[in-house]
Amino acid sequence: MLNSVVGKCLVLLFALANLSNALHFYLTTGETRCFFEDLPDNTLLVGRIDAYEQDGNDYRKNRDLKVKITVDETFDNDHRVVSQKSSPTGEFTFNSHDSGEHRFCLTPEYDDDTTGKTHRIFFDVALGSAHDYADSKSTKKVDGLTAKVMSLNNKLQEIHIEQESMRQKEAIFRDQSETTNSRVVKWTLVQLVVLIGTCYYQLRHLKGFFVKQKIV
Repeated sequence: MLNSVVGKCLVLLFALANLSNALHFYLTTGETRCFFEDLPDNTLLVGRIDAYEQDGNDYRKNRDLKVKITVDETFDNDHRVVSQKSSPTGEFTFNSHDSGEHRFCLTPEYDDDTTGKTHRIFFDVALGSAHDYADSKSTKKVDGLTAKVMSLNNKLQEIHIEQESMRQKEAIFRDQSETTNSRVVKWTLVQLVVLIGTCYYQLRHLKGFFVKQKIV
């Protein structure tokens, strides 16, 4: 039975590693890095940040370091929905009110205007019921394995949300295609009517001409 439990844990951990959206990158102080994500409407998003300052060959935490976070709706003239500063280890949460592309930008900075530092930043976002996972981490009421299973479920739900978003886009594209096809058919009918009318007029004109010339 123990081997079975261990085996299931390994499978879950392997799947979790494959589905993880965590990123890490390097920025200098004041430099901005942006990411883009398509979100369906009414979707809860939780972003987690872990930032470090370079100290020689290593990276360490600095309480004076802040990470500026902005989220803009690129589909709505870059309407800003989130603008805040986070501690080196922090998170932000917001609900998407409309479906479309969102831009996430992170900028490391200091309150005392320190410059010239290099930073390593870990950034992760989770959709759907990710707040349950965040709450479980903050309250420490679940053990590590349960938290990982919850995270795996959240990743699966995130995939489902992305599939729903794709279906919404396909429906919009299908409606646009049907509208375009309908317009093409109507325009073709108009052209056909005009062509028939033109032919009829020309035939009547030729017939009158031939009658006047006593050809017919």
